[in-house]
Amino acid sequence: MKINKSTIIIVVISVLIGAVVGYFISTTRPLTSGSANQEISTSSHQHTEEESKDQIWTCSMHPSVRQNEPGDCPICGMDLIPVSEAEGESDVLSEDAISMSATAMKLAQVSTTKVERKAVEKDIRLTAKIQEDERLNYAQTAHFPGRVEDLRVNYVGEYVQKGQVVAVLYSPELLTAQEELLQAYQDKENQPQLFEASKEKLKNWKLTDAQIENIIASGKPKEQFELRADYSGYVTEKKVKEGDYVKLGQSLFEVNNLSSVWVLFDVYERDIPFVKLGSEVNFTISSFPNEEFSGKINFIDPSLNPQSRVAKARAEIQNVEGRLKPEMLVKGNIQYIDNSAPKIIIPKSAVMWTGKKSVVYVQEQTEKGVSFVMRNVELGQPLNDAFVIEKGLEEGEEIAVQGVFSIDAAAQLSGKTSMMSTDKGEGEQIALSDNGKAELNPLYTKYFELKDALTEDDFETAKAKAEELKAVFGKIDMKAFQDDAHEKWMSYHGKMEKVLEHIHHHDNIEDLRKNFIALSDWMIQVTETFIPISETLYLQHCPMADNDQGADWLSKEEPIVNPYFGESMLRCGEVKKKFN
Repeated sequence: MKINKSTIIIVVISVLIGAVVGYFISTTRPLTSGSANQEISTSSHQHTEEESKDQIWTCSMHPSVRQNEPGDCPICGMDLIPVSEAEGESDVLSEDAISMSATAMKLAQVSTTKVERKAVEKDIRLTAKIQEDERLNYAQTAHFPGRVEDLRVNYVGEYVQKGQVVAVLYSPELLTAQEELLQAYQDKENQPQLFEASKEKLKNWKLTDAQIENIIASGKPKEQFELRADYSGYVTEKKVKEGDYVKLGQSLFEVNNLSSVWVLFDVYERDIPFVKLGSEVNFTISSFPNEEFSGKINFIDPSLNPQSRVAKARAEIQNVEGRLKPEMLVKGNIQYIDNSAPKIIIPKSAVMWTGKKSVVYVQEQTEKGVSFVMRNVELGQPLNDAFVIEKGLEEGEEIAVQGVFSIDAAAQLSGKTSMMSTDKGEGEQIALSDNGKAELNPLYTKYFELKDALTEDDFETAKAKAEELKAVFGKIDMKAFQDDAHEKWMSYHGKMEKVLEHIHHHDNIEDLRKNFIALSDWMIQVTETFIPISETLYLQHCPMADNDQGADWLSKEEPIVNPYFGESMLRCGEVKKKFN
C-alpha cells in the first residue's frame, strides 16, 4: 500500500506535540504541588514559632511564677499551666481592679457570693462542772458548849436526816443550867419568873419542852445530851472528832441536800456577748451518754478570772433523784439567735486578715469580663464560720469567698493594691527601751525553737517548746514598757494571752500549726511595732497554708523552711518583707 507523504508528516507532528505536552504535565504538576506544600509548612512553622514566643506558663497557686516554657513550679513543684497574654484585658471599673478571665477564675478555684443581711446566729460550745447549790449549804452547829463524847457522823458523804442524833456532848454549863432549873422548880410558887427564865435558858440551847419536862420529872440533871441534826443532807465537810471541846455555835460539819445543783459553764471573752440571762442551754454528761439535759442561765459573773480569762455562767438544775453529782464534767451548747437587727454577715473564708487590717475582694462586672477590687472592712462579732461586718460592705454586693489569696497574688503581681502591699501610715514604730527588748528576747528565742520543731515535723518537741513559750510570755515584766510602748504592749498582751491559752494542749501537730498561725500574726505585729531584735528577720508567706488562705511566719534565715507543711512541702513560700 502506498502511503501518502503528507499523511506521514501529519502523524510525526502529532507524536511530537503529544510528547511535548506529556513532558510538560509530568514535570510541571509535581513542582507546583511541592511548592505549595513547602509554603504551607513554612507558614505553619512560622506561626507556631510566634505562638511559642508569646506563650507564658505559670503556677495556679503562685501566679508570680512566669516562664516561657512548660515545667514545674520552682516554689511548690506543681505543673505549670499555659496563660494567654490576652487574658485579663477586659474592661475594669477602677484602676485598682484586677481582671480575671473565666479560665483564670476556674484555675484559681474562685467562687463568689452576694452579700446579705441575716440574723446573727452562733453555736456556742461550753464546758462546765456540776457544783453544789451554795444556797443549800448548811452548817450543823453545837447548840451548847461541851465535849464531844460520841460523834455519830463518821465520814464525808454520809447522809443525815433532820432530827437524827449526830453527836452526844458532855456540857458542864448545861449541867449547871439544869441544876438551876430544878432549884427554880422547887420555888416556882414564890418565884415563877425565875422558873420561866431557867426554862428559856435551856430552850435557847435547843432543848425541847419534852426534854425539859423529863429533867424536871427525873429530879436530877443529865450529864450528857444528844445533839440532833437541824437539816437533812449529805455531809460535805467534817470539822470535829470525838474528844474535841466545842463552843456554843461552833460548826461540827457542813451538809448540802443536793436537791438542786449548779452547772457552772466557762464562757470565754469572745463568747460573752452571746450568753445572756435566760439563755437556754442544753448539755450532756458522760455518765448519761444517751440523755440530754437543759436549763436556763440565771447568773453570769460580773468579772473574768484573771488566770483563765473566763467568766462563769450558772444554770440551776433540779436534782431530786440525786443523779447529778458535784464535779461531774459537762459539755454544753447555747444556740444564740438575734432576729431583731439583721446584719451583714460573710464567710470567714472571704476575709484576709492580718492584725487590725481586714480586707475582702468585691467583684465588679462589665460586658467584657469580671474584675475584683480590694475593700477594707471593719469586722464585728466573730461567729462560727462567719464574721459580722460593721463597715465596708453593702447588701447586694458580690464578694469572693474562695480563692481569695489567688486574687490577691494576681493583684500584687500587677502592681495594684493588695493585702501584702504596705499602706502608708500603717506599721507605726515605737521606740522600745533596752529593758523592754531584753524582756522580749526570750519570747523570740522560744518562738523560733517552736517554728524549727514544726518544720521538722517533731510534734513532741514542738509541744514542749509551745509550753516553754507560754511560760516565758507569762514572765514578761510589763513595767519594762514605758509611755506609748506600755499602752501598745497592753493592747498586744491580752490578744497574745488568748492565743497562747491552749497552745500546749493540742494533741496533734496540725492543730498546733493552726495555733501557730495566730501566734505568728501577733509576733509579726510586735516586730513591726517595736523592732526588738537586733538581727535581721524575714517575714515569710506560704499561700497554701490554712486551707489555701495563706499564712505568714517569722524566720531568722532567708531560705524558705515551711513550718506549716514540714517535709511534705518544705520549700513552699516566699519572703515578703525584711526587718533590719
